[in-house]
Amino acid sequence: MAHELPPLPYPYDALEPHIDEATLHVHHDKHHAAYVNNLNAALEKHPALFSKSLEDLLRDLGSVPEDIRTAVRRNGGQTYNHTMYWQVMGPKAGGPPKGAIADAINKAFGDFDTFKTKFSQAATGQFGSGWAWLLRDREGTLAIEATANEGCPLMERKWPLLVIDVWEHAYYLKYQNRRPDYVQAWWNLVNWDEVNRRFK
Repeated sequence: MAHELPPLPYPYDALEPHIDEATLHVHHDKHHAAYVNNLNAALEKHPALFSKSLEDLLRDLGSVPEDIRTAVRRNGGQTYNHTMYWQVMGPKAGGPPKGAIADAINKAFGDFDTFKTKFSQAATGQFGSGWAWLLRDREGTLAIEATANEGCPLMERKWPLLVIDVWEHAYYLKYQNRRPDYVQAWWNLVNWDEVNRRFK
């Protein structure tokens, strides 16, 4: 079956005042939707690939036919990244983590404040468009990484736990060029229940 644009898991105005309603309409309904449509258009050339999950496609891009591999990487990566981005945010969220992910963050980074500083630096320091991630690497260790454009940890056999979108379309209507302000506000939206679910 063709890949579908998942609905937002909350109303468009639910992330106010940190992310505005207008941005969510444009970001989800236009940008995210375009990546899903472009992914499906690429896969139509090899319809047998519709039976594979998006995660499987991204984990094994080498098996994707060369004539659509770049399109699948770009649009599949963006489709996966955006879907996860919506899921790890929510209204009445934010604050320090609890549960297993809190213990793991403290073990890996010393404490939450240190982690938050390093993650924010990765997000604000990503040159151009991209993403910042908390992930489990191949050894099972927590790490912070930034990826450019459509880069997704699944492509390197790593498991993403938390992500922030730092493409300009994620914040420009409200924050213009003030990416650090957007990153700081975003911490008020982190859905640690979802991060814990992914961690487990």
